[in-house]
Amino acid sequence: MPVSIDFADIGQLDEIARAEALRQRGGLGTLDEIAGWLSACQGQAPPRTPRRARVVVFAADHGIAARGVSAQPAGSTARAAAELAAGTASLALLAGAGDARLRVVDLAVDAEETPPAVDGGFKVRRGTGSIDTEDALTREEAEAAVRAGMLLADAAVDEGADLLVPAELGVAVSTPAATLVAALTGTEPVAVVGRGGAVEPIDDNTWMRKAAAVRDALRRAKTVLSDPLDLLRTSGGADLAAVAGFLARAAARRTPVLLDGLAVTAAALVAEEFAPGARSWWAAAHRGSEPAHAMALEHLDLEPIVDLGVRRGGGLAATAVLPLLTAATLTG
Repeated sequence: MPVSIDFADIGQLDEIARAEALRQRGGLGTLDEIAGWLSACQGQAPPRTPRRARVVVFAADHGIAARGVSAQPAGSTARAAAELAAGTASLALLAGAGDARLRVVDLAVDAEETPPAVDGGFKVRRGTGSIDTEDALTREEAEAAVRAGMLLADAAVDEGADLLVPAELGVAVSTPAATLVAALTGTEPVAVVGRGGAVEPIDDNTWMRKAAAVRDALRRAKTVLSDPLDLLRTSGGADLAAVAGFLARAAARRTPVLLDGLAVTAAALVAEEFAPGARSWWAAAHRGSEPAHAMALEHLDLEPIVDLGVRRGGGLAATAVLPLLTAATLTG
């Protein structure tokens, strides 16, 4: 049966449980705040330690990569997804160290076949349109991607997950992510464009190409600001649409989520448009180096748990923060 894109039943956090958790504690700063948030999500004080975290990685290629906006080569997403699913990438090692289960999902990897050990059951298409001159997706594809994210959230919660960590994997994803942030915060393109999430920051020429791409994509995005699904269709991508559906559905299922970097937080802005109030079920793991990330966090009124100076997205920082959530529940 199709899943309706309807998040009207977003529940409120238990503020009495939060207050009680904070009353029982003191002097531990951010750890106290984490414990209060977990108590509010769980409806009990003191909070339970999250023992069944799930990291879900949404993989997709972006047509805008062909414009030379990334330090990573276009077409390398499939290889990275295969390495991650095989357990050899950094995120897989971190997830294993934190006893978190990892799932890698192909939403729009530009390859004939889904990489080995990657879930291809939710694939929407191969790659996405170049958002400076064309839509990322059709409306039907955008809707399918949002529904995929919802179903993936349902599956994780139904399997017993008590904490969710969404992550993205795709070359040039920071360009549509920055466009979404600019569109939803009313910010100019040059203010949201950073140096990218690769190991090495992009050079000046690449930055200028990226700023031009965001400028052109933003012109198109501004015509559909009233409809979050159309915004994802025009200026997002299958991975960002799926993360938005995942985040909104997780809130509807009363399950806490740890947000990672720019791409996931940009999708969170759209998820909040889908489901006002969903942001109370999310915590920001860290503050990244991309300017658009800080703007998105401010717009969502989320204070990051740590500031690691991490440039890369892909769930690394959020997964690294998981032990702090355990520490918050075991101290007091």
